[in-house]
Amino acid sequence: MSAVPAEVLPGAGMAEGDTLGEAALGPRARLWPSLAAVYRAQLSRARVARIPLLFVATFQSVGIMIMMRGVVDGGGDARSVVAGSSVLVVAYVGLNLLAQYFGQLRSSGGLDHYATLPAPAAAVVLGAAGAYASFTVPGTVVTAVFGCVLFGLPMAHLWVLAVVIPLAGAALSGLGAALGLLAPRPELATLLGQLGMSAALLLGVLPAHRMPETVQLVRDLLPSTYGVEAFARTFGEHPDWVSVLGDLAVCGAVGVASLAMATWAYRRAAVR
Repeated sequence: MSAVPAEVLPGAGMAEGDTLGEAALGPRARLWPSLAAVYRAQLSRARVARIPLLFVATFQSVGIMIMMRGVVDGGGDARSVVAGSSVLVVAYVGLNLLAQYFGQLRSSGGLDHYATLPAPAAAVVLGAAGAYASFTVPGTVVTAVFGCVLFGLPMAHLWVLAVVIPLAGAALSGLGAALGLLAPRPELATLLGQLGMSAALLLGVLPAHRMPETVQLVRDLLPSTYGVEAFARTFGEHPDWVSVLGDLAVCGAVGVASLAMATWAYRRAAVR
């Protein structure tokens, strides 16, 4: 990990009897400078692995669209496939890999490092989630463009990805971080991350109207569903922007809730 700026470094030793999460290390740093410091550190740390991650996530989604091209010709089904495959890139990195990262961080004692810093818990969670979500931008855009060409969909409203990626990324990254922090073993965190990504694949890529009603109800509980729906609605000649904004609002609310849960899970894990 790269050096942490001085404003978020501890200023004093831990008093006897203090827990890591409650150590007297001087005044707490402000949220935004701490968040920026953690974000830069995580971005620098994972930079070496960026190309393999982007390749795997993008190749997976592009392969799924090519496979679905044999059974889906166009129309609403094609919109669902392209939107779901694009958001799947976010799920692979934000949910799956972040769950693995925090699971390993907890088991290896890496949380002790963050717990000794005067940075707020929310800054640690948001910084890590933001760094991982940032890796998804190129892959998501490439997947969306390839899908539009493959299925003959218009590209006029691809700009909506600028909103879908951060909102879906927040929802999925928060969920991934929470799973990794709450899992008692890193192997279980990896399993939960894989299951979450599989759910995003099956419930996000396949057209909703082809699913049984029970499965559709489960789909509505998946955080990425609303990002997929918002993106899919923009492929029409005259998009229903009210519905698009409604889906994005729900996605944003779920993102806030999942990040809050991840912050609570971080505090819980850091004091143990």
